Amino acid sequence: MPTVAVIGASNDRNKFGNKAVRAFGHRGYRVIPINPHEHQVEGLTAYASVLDVPGDIDMATFYVPPDVGEQLIEQVARKGIPEVWLNPGAESPALLARARSLDVQPIVACSIIGIGESPADY
Repeated sequence: MPTVAVIGASNDRNKFGNKAVRAFGHRGYRVIPINPHEHQVEGLTAYASVLDVPGDIDMATFYVPPDVGEQLIEQVARKGIPEVWLNPGAESPALLARARSLDVQPIVACSIIGIGESPADY
C-alpha cells in the first residue's frame, strides 16, 4: 500500500487538504497528514513535518501556499520522497526553482484527479 503525505492536511472538510486525505484513503493509500497545528486529521495522526514520520513516504502532495511550500520542500528532499505534487494554488515559479535545485521534479497538477478521483465527490 503506497504512503502519501498530505502537506497542509486540514480538519476543515471544505478545504482541499481535507478532501485529499479522504480521496487518497478511499483509493487505499496509507495517508499521513502533515500539519504542525493539528494532532489528528480525519482520525489519522498528524505530524508537524515529513521528517517526523517514521519510515518511507512514496508521495507528497502540497496543499499550502507557495511561500510555505518553499520552506517545506527541503524537508521533502531530505526525506527522499520520490513523487511530489504541487496542486493548483500551491505552485509558484520560485517554488519550482527551489524544488529543482534540490533535485525534486514536481508534478504540477491536482493529485486528487491524478489518482482518478474528483474533488467534488469529497
